[in-house]
This record gives sequence, C-alpha cells and structure tokens, in this order.
Amino acid sequence: MPFMLHQPNNVFIAGGTGFIGYHASVLFLKQGCIVSTIALPGEIDLGNWYPKKVVTHFGNLFEMGEDEIAKLLKRGNYDTFVYCLGPDDRETPGFPAYAFFYSRLVVQCVKICRAAKSAGIKRCVVLNSYFACFDRLFNGKLSQKHPYIRCRVEQAEALTELGEKGKFDVMIMELPYVFGAMPERFPIWKKLFVEKFRKMPFIIFPGGSTAAVHVQNVVEAIFAAACNGKHGGCYPICSANIKYSNMFVYMMACAGFPKKHLRMPRWVGYFSGFLIEITHRISKRQSGLNMINLMSFLLHQDLEIDTEWAKKELRYTELGFNNEISIWLGIREAMKQSYPETYRHICETDN
Repeated sequence: MPFMLHQPNNVFIAGGTGFIGYHASVLFLKQGCIVSTIALPGEIDLGNWYPKKVVTHFGNLFEMGEDEIAKLLKRGNYDTFVYCLGPDDRETPGFPAYAFFYSRLVVQCVKICRAAKSAGIKRCVVLNSYFACFDRLFNGKLSQKHPYIRCRVEQAEALTELGEKGKFDVMIMELPYVFGAMPERFPIWKKLFVEKFRKMPFIIFPGGSTAAVHVQNVVEAIFAAACNGKHGGCYPICSANIKYSNMFVYMMACAGFPKKHLRMPRWVGYFSGFLIEITHRISKRQSGLNMINLMSFLLHQDLEIDTEWAKKELRYTELGFNNEISIWLGIREAMKQSYPETYRHICETDN
C-alpha cells in the first residue's frame, strides 16, 4: 500500500484546465480522488478531450469575492486544494511590474487560499517558481533586482503565514522549465523561443544551465505533496539539469528548424538586456525580470537543482512513483504538437 500521511479524497484544482492543472486533474482521478475545478467561461472548449469525471464550475476566482469563493468550496466538502493560477515571468505588464505581480501572485492568491481555509480544507498545494529557490541560494539578491521573483518569495511567505500546521497545511512547489503537451493548447515554447530562433541564422543564448522536468513528474510531485508534504515546506522539483545550448538545439531540431548554438558573451547579454529595458520604458511597460541582470548574469549561471531531495522528502517511491520521464520526451511532445508538419523525431542520444 502507498505510504500517505494524508489521504486526498476530494480535491479542488484552481486552474484545472491549464497545462499543469489538466495533468494534475488526470492524475488525481487515477489515484481514486473526486476532482473539481473552475474554468473561465468561454476561455477554452472543453469538448471531448477534458475528463468527464472532473466536476467543472465556471467563474473567475480573481473577480469573485472571498465569501463567494468560500461558499463554493464549502459546498464541495473538499479536503485538498491545488492552486495552479497566476502569471509567470513571461508577462510584461505596465509599469511598475511589481504592482501587477503583487496583486496577482500575492493578494489574489492569499484571498483565494484564505477562502479555502475558511471552507475547512486541510491541505493546500501552491505552484511557485524555482527562482524562489535560487533567491535563497543567492541570499535574497535576486528578489532585490527582479519584481517577479520578489513576488514569488512574498507569495510563499504570505501563504506559509496564512497556513496552520495540522489545520491548513500549505506546501510550495518550486517549478523549473516544464515540458510536455496537452490537448487544445499550444506549448509556450513555440512563441517564447522557437518562433524567435527560427528567424535567426543561429541560436545565440547565454551558456548557463537550468533545471527541467516533464509535466507528468510535476503532477506526481503535487500529489506527493498533498499526501506527505509538511506545512511551510518549499519543494524544488527537478528531474534533470541541462545546458541551454543542448535544450535549444534539440528543441529546434525536433521542430524541424535545426540551428547551431553560439554562446552569448556577457557583454552582449548586458547590451541586449539594456535595449530590451529601453524598449519597455518607451512603451511604459516593465518585465517581471530585470533584463540586464537576466541576460548578463542569471542566464549564465548553472541554475541546477538536486534531483533526489524532493523525492525523498515527499516519499515518491513509497507512493509508487518510480518512473522518471525524460525531459527530451517532453520537448518532443511539445514540438510535435506545435509543429506537426515539420516535426522530426530526434532520439535524445543524438543530441
């Protein structure tokens, strides 16, 4: 029998129709749980691809009042709440970025999770960023420079303070690059990287490395945290650490647009970041990441995570989660969905 300190039975997933939320819904169903979610009206056609067993409500948690959310959650008698909402570092809002991210990552998240607490839910798993993990390793220097990272740190702090051990346990999942695919949504990598790189004669990018994980292993970590996580625990999730050069060369090859990688010098990164910042200021926008620091420093670092620590803490093996799914498979899945006409199956050993 799987070892569980807590047995999830009735789960509400905020953001259950998104990339990670969808896969989490499928896994919790497979584990025998009752699963409910809420979706924005008209945001996506759920059609035949979305699990019929998921009880789907329609509404906007960000616009709903706290009492309204609490009533919705109390009616469902849920024991576990999974929070998969909020913008990521790709957003470039109006200036100042901090106000935008603080409102959505901290204020709204706390409001919604406080409603979950008042509804009597006992376990809460919140998706966060691996930048919060590296902010600890860099002694808080990243959150001083990057509004998005600052808000991710403040999100974790606020939710830990909101929670109560044994009454409303809050676990924070610190996620890196997540690969894979889902029905009806294009993977973010198409717009974020591939479409930009395919217009260039080669890939020019800093020479650092990053943690990465397949989406299936992310949702296993979410389930494991719901079962065995400790209140206030921050769990960096990773199945492999890879060089950006290897990742992007492989990604482009699978998409059918093979390119060579040229390592970006730091001084080029500095001026690239400077030009991006100037462009944003002219348009009265601001990135959640300081582009100068990102391009001249952060992306040149090895942002790597211990692949085994979270597994031991959350007792993966005792839950029966023994298969590490290849991130190269996740990249192939993402590229096949994004570029079905040009996709090429490249074995990871060829990379």
